[in-house]
Amino acid sequence: MQGTPPRAHAGGVTGRPDSSGPAPDATAQAVARATVDVVAAVGGYAGGVYLRSGTPDLLLLAAVTGLPVPLFRPWQRMQVNRPYPVAEAFRSGQAVHLPDVESAMRRFPQLMAGLPFPFASLYEPVTAGRERFGVLFVLRQVTPGLPVGAPDRERMRDTADRLARELAALTAAGLPVVWEGAPVAVYMPSPAPDATPGGSTGGTGSGEARAAVDRLAQAVLSMDRQGRIGFVNAAAEELFGSSRARLRGQVLWEALPWLGHPAYEDHFRAVFLSTEPVHFAARRGREPTVEWLSVDLYPAPDGVTVTISATPDPGYAPPSTVHPGAGLGSPADRASALYRPVALAIALTEAVTARQVSAVVTEELLPAFGGRQLAIYLLDERHLHLAWETGFPKGFLDPFDGVALDVRLPGVETLTSGRPLFFESMDHLASAYPGLPLDASVGARAFLPLIASGRPVGSCILGFDQPRGFSPEDRTVLTALAGLIAQALERARRYDTEAALARGLQAALLPHRLPVREHVATVGRYVPGTAGMDVGGDWYDVIETAAGPLALVIGDVQGHGVPAAATMGQLRSAVRAFALTGSTPEQVMSGTNQLLIDLDPGQFASCCYVVLDPATGAASAVRAGHPQPLLRHPDGRTEVLDLAGGVVLGIDAQASYPVTELRLEPGSLLALYTDGLVEVAGSDIDLGVERLRMALAATSPTPLTEAADRLIAEAGSAPDRPDDIALLLASRT
Repeated sequence: MQGTPPRAHAGGVTGRPDSSGPAPDATAQAVARATVDVVAAVGGYAGGVYLRSGTPDLLLLAAVTGLPVPLFRPWQRMQVNRPYPVAEAFRSGQAVHLPDVESAMRRFPQLMAGLPFPFASLYEPVTAGRERFGVLFVLRQVTPGLPVGAPDRERMRDTADRLARELAALTAAGLPVVWEGAPVAVYMPSPAPDATPGGSTGGTGSGEARAAVDRLAQAVLSMDRQGRIGFVNAAAEELFGSSRARLRGQVLWEALPWLGHPAYEDHFRAVFLSTEPVHFAARRGREPTVEWLSVDLYPAPDGVTVTISATPDPGYAPPSTVHPGAGLGSPADRASALYRPVALAIALTEAVTARQVSAVVTEELLPAFGGRQLAIYLLDERHLHLAWETGFPKGFLDPFDGVALDVRLPGVETLTSGRPLFFESMDHLASAYPGLPLDASVGARAFLPLIASGRPVGSCILGFDQPRGFSPEDRTVLTALAGLIAQALERARRYDTEAALARGLQAALLPHRLPVREHVATVGRYVPGTAGMDVGGDWYDVIETAAGPLALVIGDVQGHGVPAAATMGQLRSAVRAFALTGSTPEQVMSGTNQLLIDLDPGQFASCCYVVLDPATGAASAVRAGHPQPLLRHPDGRTEVLDLAGGVVLGIDAQASYPVTELRLEPGSLLALYTDGLVEVAGSDIDLGVERLRMALAATSPTPLTEAADRLIAEAGSAPDRPDDIALLLASRT
């Protein structure tokens, strides 16, 4: 931890930013007043102002109160394109309100990965007209499930507007509002030097309170919101070998350097960011005279009470506290350690299915913490069912699949209690749960509850091959990420439900069997996509028309999911209805186009419609923005047909669809398909069409079912296929 920054009081600036680029006093005065006003107005315990800097797209922390500036040095610079609430408020010009951890984790997982503590935060852009100066922010106690009220929103806005007017006036006076250098620490009124921890400053009561605290064997100190020591009892003087007079006014971790170790920074961040007590073991001295002390921090809006006492050697200490410069205490290692959790947060936003979520957790979470085993259980009808496992002996987890919520198992109790369980060795796990079958005699386990917006989703088990401790950093990050995983799984569950509905709808709408006619054989195939909503709007059909010929139809509705499948069903019914009434190919296409415009303005679809006379092979074809069909001649020569066509359906009510006449000789094979069969990301679609043409040329037309399977096999087996595929083959026999 580094030294203290320039200081200011609520009434005026008493220090300046460093000499690298001093900000005008008027600007510092304005942001200091706004900081104090806004924190008091909305009941916060910390806050500040970010201002634009001389570097394009970079905001700098200009003023802060209620937080020790050195502890939050990584957040003093903010690029406006970063996924953080300060940057979003500045970019959008809109306020950002995060009343609880759930909302912060959902909207800004990167913020919570770096500061995984329970705090609420409010951000208000400071703008005057089109001029953007910066962002005003406040930290305060969380209000789970309760949005920020209208009065507090108005107070934030009013304070930001007042600050914006002051800064605009400075700009108009020729003083550019651009911040450079360190932030100003705005000091709120603090207790008098002789105050007791409770804040009393004199009188008999004060003396009695001091005497009472001095009688304690436990060291007791108080510090303000900037970390400066105020009260010191007699036990603290004795423990630290320093007088009250010397300790008062110093920053705690500067007065006691062993508390300034980087390994303890997150503990102090936690106590200043949240309203919950923080407890940890700290190491004083070096071998062979190492002493372990229990440190307890109790926060309040006006300061923090600190108690320190001797404690036994803990069973586990973060490596950074034992080996200076190692572990999370090293800035480089901290950045490395945080990379994968942040990568997990980003990757989870792109995972769609429960299986994809589980795969992301395996790829990102396990390596981040050195894990080897992972199991994810999902809750259904008050039973936990195994959804994903890796690294465990085959069949070991089978007996735990489907366990009820009243069974005493760590994976169950972590969910029912909402509390993560950490076991530093298998002996600890066996001691806590006697008789529990174990897959190994050596290792460690973490059981995390998966809870999304207060709803239980399941539980997650992390396994490690060797005994290990779980530092406070590990525990806070794992607990925060468990909430993010739960949100992703909840979203995936909704997706799976919709996907099942869409699949059922599409299965009902596609033809279950195709007509059997003399001289013509037909085969259809459909394969859903693998990425995103895996059911789309592709369809095919074969219709026996009123005049006798067969109508071969293939189409592709834009989009995926239930809406696309529903539109596909309407278009298939429309084409079938027009065909059965004896309409010409051009009338079928024009009528379907008008129907789609009437049904769903803005939706569009491509289609190819071919009327084939089985006896003569004569065919009439129309095309609406659809890929050109392929024709394989009896001698194996295969060509891409050149059918005249119109625009896709649903765009232009006056569109015309010209008819192309052709003939299929006996032994010929006509292939109609959708673009999912020929499109490859990053490649021209014409190359895909050419690949399909060559594959069709090399394929025997009999039996037709095998020909269809061969044509669709390569594309259908691709692991990452964003679009669905429809294929319709018609062969003159």
